Amino acid sequence: MAYRFDFSSIADYTPVLVKGLGITVELIAFGAVAGVAIGIAAAWARTEGPRGLRPFVTAYVELIRNTPFLIQLFFIFFGLPALGLQLGEMQAACLAMAVNLGAYSAEIIRAGIAATPRGQYEAGASLAMTRLEVFRYIVLKPALARIWPALSSQIVIVMLGSAVCSQIAAEDLSFAANFIQSRNFRAFEVYIVTTVIYLLLAIVLRQLLRLVGQRLFRRASR
Repeated sequence: MAYRFDFSSIADYTPVLVKGLGITVELIAFGAVAGVAIGIAAAWARTEGPRGLRPFVTAYVELIRNTPFLIQLFFIFFGLPALGLQLGEMQAACLAMAVNLGAYSAEIIRAGIAATPRGQYEAGASLAMTRLEVFRYIVLKPALARIWPALSSQIVIVMLGSAVCSQIAAEDLSFAANFIQSRNFRAFEVYIVTTVIYLLLAIVLRQLLRLVGQRLFRRASR
């Protein structure tokens, strides 16, 4: 017997999908901003920071980059309460995404910093600028301009990875899909729609990041 598609049953759950999409957008918005900020700080620590700090930052980067995101999420949500730190589903999901993106973006940003000509450091030193001031005002922006496409791709990857946040009952888009198919039993149709939404979200996010890069780094040196 041929399978008959029925997408009409999904229309009744449109508010659920919209809510899930909104939460996914919230997750990636917080994760992207906080993750890139962590990445910049970690990249600075590994290149220009105090030597005593570098082993700890290196350990963080290697630990996150070599363990599954789902395990990190479970550790934050289920493990931290054992230490007295109780987090809600959204708080744990946001923290996990920021920590994960921070480690990956740290290595990407560090590559951009490594490509900075030594003369720029010397120019900053000749103006009596501190190492932190040289990093902030001379090195950082051109470094970000060099690696922005790679960093944008990593942000999109983390956004797609946010789908596993439904495992701790964060009511994102994948949680909405699971909820709907458990009610109407049209799993094939539900996940086709969800896949299309994630695809469109990834395309929109990539284009948005491209526009942000053009605005921020229009005059950055290459």
